[in-house]
Amino acid sequence: MLGGAGDKIIIGYDLGNAFSQISYSYLSQDCEVETLSCVAGEEHYNIPTVLCKRQGTGQWLFGREALRFAQEYPEEAILVEGLVGLAVTGGQVLVDGEAYEPVALLTLFMKRSLGLLSLVSAPERIVAMMITCRKLDSLLIEVLNQTVTGLGLGYSRVYYQSYAESFYGYMLYQSRDLWAEQTVLFDYREDGIYSMRMECNRRTTPVVAYVHQWIYPFQGESCLPDTAGLEESRVARLDRELLEVVRQECGKGKVSSAYLIGEGFAGEWMSQTLQYLCRGRRVFQGVNLYSKGAVYCLLDKHFGSKAGKEHVFLGGDKLKYNIGMQVLRQGRESYYALLDAGENWYESEYTCEFYVGQASCISLVITPLISGGVPRAPLSLGELPREQETEEEAFSCGFSRIRMRLYLEGEKQLCVEMEDMGFGEIRPATQLTWRQRVTCGDSRLEEAGGQVDYIASHQAPTNVDSCITGTVCEVTALTAFMDQLQQKYRFGRWFFGSYHQNRIVPPKYCCLFDRVVPGEPKKKRRKKG
Repeated sequence: MLGGAGDKIIIGYDLGNAFSQISYSYLSQDCEVETLSCVAGEEHYNIPTVLCKRQGTGQWLFGREALRFAQEYPEEAILVEGLVGLAVTGGQVLVDGEAYEPVALLTLFMKRSLGLLSLVSAPERIVAMMITCRKLDSLLIEVLNQTVTGLGLGYSRVYYQSYAESFYGYMLYQSRDLWAEQTVLFDYREDGIYSMRMECNRRTTPVVAYVHQWIYPFQGESCLPDTAGLEESRVARLDRELLEVVRQECGKGKVSSAYLIGEGFAGEWMSQTLQYLCRGRRVFQGVNLYSKGAVYCLLDKHFGSKAGKEHVFLGGDKLKYNIGMQVLRQGRESYYALLDAGENWYESEYTCEFYVGQASCISLVITPLISGGVPRAPLSLGELPREQETEEEAFSCGFSRIRMRLYLEGEKQLCVEMEDMGFGEIRPATQLTWRQRVTCGDSRLEEAGGQVDYIASHQAPTNVDSCITGTVCEVTALTAFMDQLQQKYRFGRWFFGSYHQNRIVPPKYCCLFDRVVPGEPKKKRRKKG
């Protein structure tokens, strides 16, 4: 792929604890996505996420070069591995008698690896980067934020997303027949086989895509051994074990295509597994799907594909609550929206200013996409100043201007920061600040192991909605979340309204309007004898 001298470039960076990858594309609708190779002319895409310091010097090596130096000169090499894990765990790392911050080491690795892009483009041509990781949590987001700041990138558009969303982004740009039904992905890693199964609910408009994830840990060993030196019987047993994993995933629905990701799938040791997978399915093998998927997501953000406009991804990183507050506008109470459900929780942030009286009570209205949770969360401002200059200003001085910032530290952990800004010239700002954490929703469903007797809601899942109305259901944050609830949890019966009719939808859905349904009594145990 060749671009002009003035072409802009976008990057997909797969940041893993063991190895990383970098894919890129010129910002054009007809350009292909390529992956950087560590070795010119060969397809060595994995960059080991390691650093190596040469003892007694200030020389640092990274990636394959670091591993090669450590192997050739073990007495001089100080190897630092697992950089992402070290940065998330925290705590200084002792290297050659000197303490280093782990985030600084990760930043150094990323800076050196991004230097490989000089082979295809000048740094000033880079306009955006998507960093993709296995799973995003508050600790990793904080590490990524610090790392991006330390990189001092000349471009401001840096995004984060999970492997699941990168998988979805990759499939958006593939032929439709490859994901007409479900698509499965098997990712070979040191601790096990990670599976992803993408399916689309085509009864909604736009179509809602989900990615279900599972891990199959290796039994009795930390990783699958190198099959080159194993006996034939041992290789056959490994093949049968992998076949069992593949059958479990493919048995959950009709599968159009399968992707085998990772160098562990190389070779011809899994003949039975491949024979099974290739029956009526397209099968692909490679290592760079996530970094390419990250680039495709950036292309979709910039240009917008036809498939991207027709589909919406609902992953575990999405905010599942609408958050706002009741305010007075022109003397009337009204709802003021702050954060909307459906956005990535780590990208959800809002800052606003409002006036509050001395006796006013501030509270957030937290509305989950399903029933339950905390309807209102009170916020405490403590004691506000009451100084006033004259009697005429007494009324005005009863108010303060408050600046409020909201952001999330996790899927359910909302942080609220407030600052007293005073009241114009009448009362200066006091620089008083308040910080409060609010837990959104209810964790009892997770504590119950995801299994309940009943679900009661206003809206039905989209497949049930289509059964009742005979039409394609329009997707909203609410209907999409109902589908996710249906997929994720186990339940006895689901009661819902909204349709003004009484109707049973087999096998366990009940539409209620004016009918009273008694609870099912517990079965009595028969006495023995």
